[in-house]
Amino acid sequence: MDNTLLRHFVAVAEELHFPRAAMNLNISTLKLRSSIAKLESNLGIVLFDRTTEITRLTREGTLLLTDARSELAAAGPATKPQLPAGGKAKAAKGKGRAPEVKGQPRAGKRRQGR
Repeated sequence: MDNTLLRHFVAVAEELHFPRAAMNLNISTLKLRSSIAKLESNLGIVLFDRTTEITRLTREGTLLLTDARSELAAAGPATKPQLPAGGKAKAAKGKGRAPEVKGQPRAGKRRQGR
Protein backbone atom coordinates (compact mmCIF):
# COMPACT_ATOMS: atom_id res chain seq x y z
CA MET A 1 0.00 0.00 0.00
CA ASP A 2 1.01 3.58 -0.57
CA ASN A 3 2.50 5.19 2.54
CA THR A 4 0.97 8.55 1.65
CA LEU A 5 -2.53 7.09 1.65
CA LEU A 6 -1.81 5.38 4.96
CA ARG A 7 -0.52 8.61 6.51
CA HIS A 8 -3.67 10.40 5.36
CA PHE A 9 -5.84 7.63 6.79
CA VAL A 10 -4.05 7.68 10.15
CA ALA A 11 -4.36 11.47 10.38
CA VAL A 12 -8.12 11.35 9.77
CA ALA A 13 -8.55 8.38 12.11
CA GLU A 14 -6.76 10.20 14.93
CA GLU A 15 -8.61 13.51 14.44
CA LEU A 16 -11.97 12.07 13.29
CA HIS A 17 -12.36 15.37 11.46
CA PHE A 18 -11.36 15.83 7.82
CA PRO A 19 -10.63 19.59 7.82
CA ARG A 20 -8.48 19.41 10.97
CA ALA A 21 -6.56 16.42 9.61
CA ALA A 22 -6.02 18.23 6.31
CA MET A 23 -4.74 21.29 8.15
CA ASN A 24 -2.30 19.14 10.16
CA LEU A 25 -1.03 17.52 6.95
CA ASN A 26 -0.84 20.86 5.11
CA ILE A 27 -3.00 19.63 2.25
CA SER A 28 -6.45 20.57 1.03
CA THR A 29 -9.53 18.87 2.40
CA LEU A 30 -10.51 17.84 -1.11
CA LYS A 31 -7.20 16.06 -1.64
CA LEU A 32 -7.54 14.31 1.72
CA ARG A 33 -11.08 13.16 0.95
CA SER A 34 -10.03 11.88 -2.47
CA SER A 35 -7.08 9.96 -1.03
CA ILE A 36 -9.36 8.31 1.56
CA ALA A 37 -11.83 7.44 -1.20
CA LYS A 38 -8.96 5.97 -3.24
CA LEU A 39 -7.81 3.89 -0.28
CA GLU A 40 -11.36 2.65 0.32
CA SER A 41 -11.76 1.69 -3.34
CA ASN A 42 -8.38 -0.08 -3.38
CA LEU A 43 -9.29 -2.12 -0.30
CA GLY A 44 -12.94 -2.57 -1.20
CA ILE A 45 -14.14 -1.67 2.31
CA VAL A 46 -15.64 1.39 3.99
CA LEU A 47 -13.25 2.83 6.57
CA PHE A 48 -15.31 5.71 7.99
CA ASP A 49 -18.94 6.09 8.94
CA ARG A 50 -19.60 9.68 7.85
CA THR A 51 -22.62 11.66 8.98
CA THR A 52 -23.23 15.38 9.00
CA GLU A 53 -22.41 15.64 12.70
CA ILE A 54 -19.67 13.09 13.31
CA THR A 55 -17.09 10.91 11.61
CA ARG A 56 -16.45 7.47 13.13
CA LEU A 57 -14.20 4.58 12.26
CA THR A 58 -15.87 1.38 11.16
CA ARG A 59 -14.77 -1.98 12.53
CA GLU A 60 -12.62 -2.55 9.43
CA GLY A 61 -11.17 0.95 9.82
CA THR A 62 -10.15 0.21 13.40
CA LEU A 63 -8.37 -2.95 12.29
CA LEU A 64 -6.62 -1.11 9.47
CA LEU A 65 -5.55 1.66 11.85
CA THR A 66 -3.43 -0.68 13.97
CA ASP A 67 -1.89 -2.23 10.85
CA ALA A 68 -1.25 1.16 9.28
CA ARG A 69 0.46 2.52 12.38
CA SER A 70 2.79 -0.47 12.57
CA GLU A 71 3.56 -0.29 8.84
CA LEU A 72 4.31 3.44 9.01
CA ALA A 73 6.51 2.91 12.07
CA ALA A 74 8.45 0.22 10.20
CA ALA A 75 8.82 2.47 7.15
CA GLY A 76 10.42 5.21 9.24
CA PRO A 77 9.60 8.88 9.57
CA ALA A 78 8.43 10.71 6.49
CA THR A 79 11.00 13.37 5.71
CA LYS A 80 10.22 16.43 3.67
CA PRO A 81 12.96 18.08 1.64
CA GLN A 82 14.67 20.73 3.70
CA LEU A 83 14.62 24.25 2.31
CA PRO A 84 17.81 26.28 2.60
CA ALA A 85 17.85 28.84 5.39
CA GLY A 86 16.70 32.32 4.52
CA GLY A 87 13.47 31.53 2.72
CA LYS A 88 12.62 32.32 -0.85
CA ALA A 89 14.49 34.86 -2.91
CA LYS A 90 12.35 37.85 -3.74
CA ALA A 91 11.89 38.89 -7.30
CA ALA A 92 13.32 42.26 -8.22
CA LYS A 93 10.76 44.93 -9.00
CA GLY A 94 10.96 46.72 -12.26
CA LYS A 95 11.91 45.64 -15.74
CA GLY A 96 15.04 43.68 -14.87
CA ARG A 97 17.62 46.34 -15.59
CA ALA A 98 21.19 45.70 -14.54
CA PRO A 99 22.35 47.61 -11.44
CA GLU A 100 25.06 49.50 -13.28
CA VAL A 101 22.56 51.22 -15.57
CA LYS A 102 19.92 52.03 -12.99
CA GLY A 103 19.21 55.68 -12.74
CA GLN A 104 20.02 56.28 -16.40
CA PRO A 105 17.17 56.61 -18.88
CA ARG A 106 16.68 53.82 -21.35
CA ALA A 107 17.96 54.30 -24.81
CA GLY A 108 15.17 55.46 -27.10
CA LYS A 109 12.80 56.27 -24.27
CA ARG A 110 11.94 59.84 -23.49
CA ARG A 111 11.61 61.06 -19.94
CA GLN A 112 8.20 62.00 -18.75
CA GLY A 113 7.76 65.73 -18.59
CA ARG A 114 6.20 67.33 -15.57
